[in-house]
Amino acid sequence: MSDRKNTPSIPARRRTLFTLAALGAGLSGGLATRIAQAADAPKTLRIGYQKYGNFVVLKARGSLDKRLAAQGVTVQWLEFPAGPQLLEGLNAGAVDIGTVGETPPIFAQAAGVDFVYIGHEPPAPHAEAIVVPKDSTIRSVAELRGKKVALNKGSNVHYLLVEALKKANLTWSDIQPVYLAPADARAAFVQGSIDAWAIWDPYLAAAEKQANARQLTDAEGIVRNVQYYLATRKIAAAQPQLVHAVLEELDQVDRWARDNVSAVAAQLSPLVGLDTGILETALKRTSYGVQPIDPATLAYQQQIADTFTSLKLIPKKLDVTEARWNVA
Repeated sequence: MSDRKNTPSIPARRRTLFTLAALGAGLSGGLATRIAQAADAPKTLRIGYQKYGNFVVLKARGSLDKRLAAQGVTVQWLEFPAGPQLLEGLNAGAVDIGTVGETPPIFAQAAGVDFVYIGHEPPAPHAEAIVVPKDSTIRSVAELRGKKVALNKGSNVHYLLVEALKKANLTWSDIQPVYLAPADARAAFVQGSIDAWAIWDPYLAAAEKQANARQLTDAEGIVRNVQYYLATRKIAAAQPQLVHAVLEELDQVDRWARDNVSAVAAQLSPLVGLDTGILETALKRTSYGVQPIDPATLAYQQQIADTFTSLKLIPKKLDVTEARWNVA
């Protein structure tokens, strides 16, 4: 015989269901969000980095790995030769967060890569330059007319070269651009098959100390040379706490590195295969301190985008603000 006293009536059951539904609706922005984030949480956070920079130091220190391991997340570190290649990895779904110069995001957005800007370093105009061999007869940017100039297409120095030529009353069509990744460009530079090379640190410092490179100009008074941190839109929207964790750990590394250049150089040397003297030169020309993306920063990126649109190096006008992170 059933126990009718302990069986809720149909209306009572409905009230219970309605109550639970109402509670569920009231969880938005609170527990429901945390549950959704937990469900979407990656087991691996893939970080793209380049041969040099504070991501390398952060990787070596292991503080981010330890912090995220406590949340059940493993950090996978992926090295790329330059920003454009890193963004190809992001577009292919192989990278969640990465660091690049000021120009790669423009070409990436033009190509439909779905990312957001999550932070940046202060400008470092002395950390990139256009160089020639020491014995070259070329003494100014104006003398690059008709010359072969190597650069990594879509990298930070692409914008430097465009603006340096403009300042010297030359146009892009006045030179012969040779698109090479840093290692190939250095080989071409040493062999004398190019006349000049637009390059960034630590490759710049290495070329000056090992390959008899002489600066025609660095970026001072021409472009800012800003380093950006990017994330896929998906990871930034679904897991903002992971993005914040990365930025917080980067800022701590930055503050330490700024006051410990020699120690950073010693730590980086075996990891990047460059001697400490070269790295100290590069580190003294870099900038430190992770900063949020503000309207002025996006306006600067819009200026870069418009420049490449006018040169027809990207197919259409971009709205850089579409890559703004709506910080959670």
